[in-house]
Amino acid sequence: MHRGATRLVLLVLGAFVALFALSGVANAADPSVTAVVTDADKTPIPGVAVSVTSADGFSGTGTTDDEGVATVLVPASGKYIVTVDEATVPDGQSIKDGPERTVNVLTGDKKVFFPVGSGDGDGGGDTGGSSITLSRVLQLVVDGIILSLLIALAALGLNLIFGTTGLTNFAHGELLTLGAFTTLVLNAPPIGLNIFIAAPLGVLLSALLWGWGQNQLIWRPLRRRQTGLIAAMIVTIGMAIAIRYTLLLFFGGAPRSYEQFAGQPGVEIGPVFITPKSMVLSTIAVVVLIATVLWLRNSRIGKATRAVSDNPALASASGVNVERVIAVVWILGAGLAAYSGVFLGMTQNVIWTMGQYLLLVLFASVVLGGLGTIGGAIVGAFVVGITVQLSTLIVPTELKTAAALALMILLLLVRPQGLLGRPERVG
Repeated sequence: MHRGATRLVLLVLGAFVALFALSGVANAADPSVTAVVTDADKTPIPGVAVSVTSADGFSGTGTTDDEGVATVLVPASGKYIVTVDEATVPDGQSIKDGPERTVNVLTGDKKVFFPVGSGDGDGGGDTGGSSITLSRVLQLVVDGIILSLLIALAALGLNLIFGTTGLTNFAHGELLTLGAFTTLVLNAPPIGLNIFIAAPLGVLLSALLWGWGQNQLIWRPLRRRQTGLIAAMIVTIGMAIAIRYTLLLFFGGAPRSYEQFAGQPGVEIGPVFITPKSMVLSTIAVVVLIATVLWLRNSRIGKATRAVSDNPALASASGVNVERVIAVVWILGAGLAAYSGVFLGMTQNVIWTMGQYLLLVLFASVVLGGLGTIGGAIVGAFVVGITVQLSTLIVPTELKTAAALALMILLLLVRPQGLLGRPERVG
């Protein structure tokens, strides 16, 4: 039975890798440059003229549509200059960091972002400390809550895996990336499922393939061979690098978007702007987090999970199937990370390094909240997410993650066990 299940996983995994390759080849066929023009509230700006030129004489033009997107096909891979005609930008507005960008097109589509703001430097809010107003603070708090929900989904899965296995999984960020790309494969040609179907199906497939399948093929055999936690941690680092560059090989380095809702105007709610897709995704994330916590606290398998986290040997002696619990935890952790990846991919872009960028933030959330606690990862995620966004009031955007990590260090000096300690274990 075990061998049959393993062969099934290998077969499905092989088929899905073939789909990855097919999608990568299909997307690599027509290199192009896509300019995305949005205002300070991330609302698309239509009617902006864009030109793409190269040193060998190529010249192409386009105009942004209702989603603020203009795509120009280019003849081959190479270096191109993308220029926005500022005369077509709304009066009183200007392109932040100038109207010209130089990009390297490798394969597929290369996205270039042109944030537009008022000429006094408020556009985009990327310069820390430019002007602190109540509306800006409220906007950053809302953005921080959305980011916190995204982080909490992945951090909770990371905490669950650590709590039950003791494994410090440096490849957990890649579970997020794989979830986003799995959905992208289902959403983009040649499959072409609508995102409403592709997203839940992508999350389920990711939970099966990258959660249960990964545990069956890698971690369960390593546990049987009594591999040490340090050696296992090194394996996760190697896995992260391998997954990352495999995705780069198949899909290229250019950011990609889902076919639906790639650009969406913000809705004004009082002094803040928020897109409808962010509201929907955030609401689903809240429901998922509450359901997960209640399941862990009240269900039979949830109680078994806490027992395994407390003492695996005693739990096994009491009749708990430890391997079954660990398999369920991997499925749940991969599913939560996959939805986090879809969340990030729909609100920003799908790119091969998306999990790598969030990995330190995920670890900061788990450590700050308290390793092995049910609510620790969630509380830590909200502290980190809101801190990351609010820090841009006084520091450049590039340093906002560093501000969150500095806060983690300061809090751990006062409370080494984290905010919630270990009174309520998931773990």
